[in-house]
Amino acid sequence: MQGYGMTETAAPMLVNWEDDNEVGSVGKPGPGMGVRLGEDDEIELTGPNVFLGYYKQPELTAQAMTADGWIKTGDLGRIEDRGFTYITGRKKDIIITAGGKNISPAPMEDVIDTCPIVAHAVVVGDGKPFVSALIELDPEMLHSWLEGQGLDPDMSLAEASGNDAVRAFVQQYIDQANANVSRAESVRKFAILDEEFNQEHGTLTPSMKVVRPKVLQRYTAIIEE
Repeated sequence: MQGYGMTETAAPMLVNWEDDNEVGSVGKPGPGMGVRLGEDDEIELTGPNVFLGYYKQPELTAQAMTADGWIKTGDLGRIEDRGFTYITGRKKDIIITAGGKNISPAPMEDVIDTCPIVAHAVVVGDGKPFVSALIELDPEMLHSWLEGQGLDPDMSLAEASGNDAVRAFVQQYIDQANANVSRAESVRKFAILDEEFNQEHGTLTPSMKVVRPKVLQRYTAIIEE
């Protein structure tokens, strides 16, 4: 059972109930609570448990709240006809292409990440004419996959990044991600990295989550190619 809430709401706001749930969603609002989508499909919440503001920080409070008192969560989402809410990304991660198209990278990254040999996919394209993706390979899964394909299982990440079979396999999952979006949102080009993300150079958090700004900074040259 999935639910959704934040510190500023004191408790879960959205819940999948035992007799009323939808797999993949974070549920529906609890009694007396409400959910809606604001600008850029940002999830906004209201209810008696929503905080009144940050202590002695009126400017921060004003940024967090709408004019009519709903809290802006910073998460993007969609609300289905039956009232179930789905999280689709973070507002701060929105990519705005050179053509002015607003794109949430998370849905595409989630599909590409299902590729067995991909550890993380990072979709990029802010200010660019088209969307691209940086691909980090999973060394252990890559080893097994290469062996199963009759290829050298000890191939280095640098060698694998340019291997035609590896690229073709990753391309299959990029095609799947592209099938769910418009051409303007689709990944036109991708680069397989020759190293892993890690905490040492700041591209991963201690909980193994990708630090997008650090990734963009470290691989600027590749993104600009």
